Amino acid sequence: MGLELNIDNLVKRFGTRELFTIEKLRITEGESLHLKGENGAGKTTLMKIMAGLEKPCSGKVMVTPKQRRWWSNRIHPDVIYLHQTPYVFMSTVIDNVAYGLKLRGGSRQEVKTKVQQALVWARLGHLAEHPACSLSGGERQRLALARAWILAPRILLLDEPTANLDRHSVSTVAELVRQLLEQGTTVMVSSHQSNRVTELCTRHLLLESGALHESSSLESSSLESVLYEVDTKMEPQHYVQH
Repeated sequence: MGLELNIDNLVKRFGTRELFTIEKLRITEGESLHLKGENGAGKTTLMKIMAGLEKPCSGKVMVTPKQRRWWSNRIHPDVIYLHQTPYVFMSTVIDNVAYGLKLRGGSRQEVKTKVQQALVWARLGHLAEHPACSLSGGERQRLALARAWILAPRILLLDEPTANLDRHSVSTVAELVRQLLEQGTTVMVSSHQSNRVTELCTRHLLLESGALHESSSLESSSLESVLYEVDTKMEPQHYVQH
């Protein structure tokens, strides 16, 4: 049975301010989703909740066939969230890539082999012994993807993966994401605008004014269907993403 993530009546507030309510969302294995919304709409918060890194105020995020609350295990092997500004350890590129795999265990030879494969996949082999802190923005994004790839996640959540990248770097990241999709990884990409990475997505979600909408294309000024609505009694607020 394939992995499936289900959201039911998910509510997130900061103090008395309601950020969003999502009545229903179902994500099946192998899907590609573009999560769109203005800054402060709650895209980052939603993805962190999905990854078990942050708790909602109420509601459920369940994963099947395991049938348990998604955030009950904060280091879940099946889901990885990548922040738009990838964190790097003060060590070499190769050590950064190996970090997560070493935490999971495995023989030294197995770790070495998989790390080399990840470096080649992410086109970072020539930078293996370089300090990770010396990498460019595009190289850091590829490093983050390599750290994720090596752990073989079932669901990968990419938060603004092309922010502040040049055209060449965006194309390279898009190619890596395409390969992940071909391998069967479920990928959700948050971005407030369309780009080479979001063009790979077949589902389009819009988080706006506390509601999650879905349409066949978000390029149109009018959404074809509104699947999830919330009765927003408050005036629009400017929220800070967490």
